[in-house]
Amino acid sequence: MADTRKHLPFYSPLSNAIPLDASRGQQRPFVCLKKKRRIRGKANNMAASAEHAAGPSMSQTDTSGEAESGDSLSDDDAAAEPRILDTPQDLQLEAIANTVAAHPSRDVLVCGDVDGDVYAYSYSCTEGENRELWSSGHHLKSCRQVRFSQDGEKLFSVSRDKAVHMLDVERGQLVTRIRGAHGAPINSLLLVDPNILATGDDGGTLKVWDMRKGSAFMDLKHHDDYISDIAVDEAKRILLTTSGDGTMGVFNIKRRRFELLSEYQSGDLTSVALMKRGKKVVCGSTQGTVYIFNWNGFGATSDRFALRAESVDCVVPINDNVLCAGSTDGYIRAINVLPNRVIGCIGQHVGEPVEELAKSWDSRFLLSCAHDQRIKFWDISSLASTTVKEYRKRKKKDGRLKPLSKKAFGDQDFFSGLVEEPQKTEDGQKGEEEEKSEDSDSDSDSGSD
Repeated sequence: MADTRKHLPFYSPLSNAIPLDASRGQQRPFVCLKKKRRIRGKANNMAASAEHAAGPSMSQTDTSGEAESGDSLSDDDAAAEPRILDTPQDLQLEAIANTVAAHPSRDVLVCGDVDGDVYAYSYSCTEGENRELWSSGHHLKSCRQVRFSQDGEKLFSVSRDKAVHMLDVERGQLVTRIRGAHGAPINSLLLVDPNILATGDDGGTLKVWDMRKGSAFMDLKHHDDYISDIAVDEAKRILLTTSGDGTMGVFNIKRRRFELLSEYQSGDLTSVALMKRGKKVVCGSTQGTVYIFNWNGFGATSDRFALRAESVDCVVPINDNVLCAGSTDGYIRAINVLPNRVIGCIGQHVGEPVEELAKSWDSRFLLSCAHDQRIKFWDISSLASTTVKEYRKRKKKDGRLKPLSKKAFGDQDFFSGLVEEPQKTEDGQKGEEEEKSEDSDSDSDSGSD
């Protein structure tokens, strides 16, 4: 019987040697496993002593590094706190806004766009704190104008779909709808008192509504073109309308009748506002001219002056003397009335027509909407205290508007205020002393009160 054990690997229970390689007939190198363990242990001890001599251990280093990273994270958190800005950040819209209105007692605004949607936003000077509150899509066509009630609890809107809507401000829900309120698309809206509403359409018809009954008690057509804007006196007795036919209409609410039309002016009359404690009526026009009427002298203008603007599309009074005007060229100008003076530039929507302006409830900000699909905020807190004297310095040759806010001309004109002016000689300074204004930024017919 053949002995096959020589072909089997040989194991010795008393030996830690690696067995013979039967296939090759050679013995593998001898390795003592116990010795290997001792060598590893010795190496570990040597490494530990070396680390002890060199400095702190790796675990200690990691712990201190984590502590340092924790401190840096806390510093980053502190640095990442929202900034407090001079004005709220711009609101980017999905479509062009035709109208904007500010809440009478809160930092809330509402806007209506060309798609017929109405949006409500809360705004804040804290960076990133602007919030959309709700939206309403009840109008079928472009929303032309929105207005808050005096208590801020209701919102009224008119549209090209000829409907008048009343919404609840808190929830954004539709409360009342008057379908087919006009025979033509509605263009303008004014809330006379909590229950009386005035609307004007593209055909020149004025209607005055009692919202408690949902019906109109005045329905008069005396304009040949669209009614662009409506204003009322402090006594809530006389309604003033401006129209695309170039006239201003006067209507008596108490007697429910038409009074008169002013003389025709060149170009459309686009906006109307009461100034000088109700003694003056100011109208903007598509010709860039501001027309001034005396109260109870509505037949003809008492004064007019032309701005260096393509048009005056919308106006909003800041106080009895100063108003802000938005133009097709994108500029928002501050204007003093009597003496007639362009004070400077509040801001601009670069190259885009300004649709409407609104003043915040605390008179701190001016809100504007334009064709760039943005609602912008401008600081006008110092504008109310601005005074204009009858005399002034001779106007500058460059004719540029004076910036009245930090972002009046946007980022593109950031370094404009750093341009050095040439030094004037003593004789030159005497020649340009303050003098009575014979030439002005505006071409005024008269300066009488």
